[in-house]
Amino acid sequence: MKFDDPLSSIYYLDPTEPTPSHLMLDRNGVWFSQGPVVKRLRLGLDMELVETYRTHSARITCMRLFPLIDTPLYRSDAHRNEKALATSSTDRTVRLCWKGQSRCYKGHSGPVTALADKLLDDGECKILATGGEDCTIRLWSMNTRAKKHPLISTLHGHEKTLSLLSVAWHKSSLLVSSSKDTKVKVWDTMAPPSSVSSSCVGGAHLNSSGPPIAIKCYESLCYIAAGSEVTAIDLRTMKKASVLAPRNQRILSCEMLPSEWLICTGIKDKALLWDIRKSQELKHTVAELHSDGPVTLLHLDPYKVVMGAPWDGQVHVWETRTGHLVNRLSCDEPVKSGGRSTMSAMAVDGCRIVTAGSSSTRGSLLHYQDFLRSSVPVALPGKEVSKFWGSQEYDDED
Repeated sequence: MKFDDPLSSIYYLDPTEPTPSHLMLDRNGVWFSQGPVVKRLRLGLDMELVETYRTHSARITCMRLFPLIDTPLYRSDAHRNEKALATSSTDRTVRLCWKGQSRCYKGHSGPVTALADKLLDDGECKILATGGEDCTIRLWSMNTRAKKHPLISTLHGHEKTLSLLSVAWHKSSLLVSSSKDTKVKVWDTMAPPSSVSSSCVGGAHLNSSGPPIAIKCYESLCYIAAGSEVTAIDLRTMKKASVLAPRNQRILSCEMLPSEWLICTGIKDKALLWDIRKSQELKHTVAELHSDGPVTLLHLDPYKVVMGAPWDGQVHVWETRTGHLVNRLSCDEPVKSGGRSTMSAMAVDGCRIVTAGSSSTRGSLLHYQDFLRSSVPVALPGKEVSKFWGSQEYDDED
């Protein structure tokens, strides 16, 4: 985002409603949650509210987008490229939504706190994994024939609230789970429902002072950020392959790009970009990306690091290859911003970025910026400028 003239659009929110806490970009729109409500805006010169879901009765805890074709809401090949929205809530339910349609999944005895990052595949149908404060993992069939009885099985073994769920990269029937007590377990979801106890095929314990905040599976490894460490676990042996510790400082956010041997960790006053190549006995930082506040919002891809601090009201964009700062983006309109701005959420997709925040003069807002057709560079004269973020085809995403 090395340019100064993006397509920019701001959507002002009702000041009586909660500030957005979850934010996602899809091909033509942006999803965001406000308490128990989910809304979708159509992107363009002026963002337009096109969908509102009030299906939950309490705060939404997690949001995911899954291919519509893999869900029971799929009806026609005309919608083959669409995405369905999955949400979990403290009301103990999970919802699957698409264009006015909705499915409800009930079974947890407490708030649902985690949704798997992808759908599992048992060879016959796709499966949604959810975790909750009841310390269980529930597996839900996405088969249209399982409409009345979608719950496949309930997995027991954790003693604390589930924090994160991730599908193994090398085998799509394996599920990795982590709980607030930093215990990690691997489950074979193809095990018969009658053998729930034997479906746990591995476990590990992280030597961490805090709960897991980020997880990423790549090849046969699983990277988990918790406390002041990022630990890589080999899912074949459940042994720790490596440990990255950013100077004993608590990790506030973490993004992982194992296909490029990169991990970025956000701490209290900066983000650290790490080289994690297997040939490196001691992991080292590629760059230190300074911030005016705690880095709780972070994006990493092969071309750029995008980071934000809640009370700063600005997004900083750094070049991954060089670690150079290339742009600062305001969460409010730069021309009009006179008061203080804050930021609560951020989503980045290629050359597009959307932020949620609030302005002391105009209340809560969403700010969408698209740099695809930008032409005015933010760079020194004579320097070659490229958009460097155009392609998002890298191996970490399936």
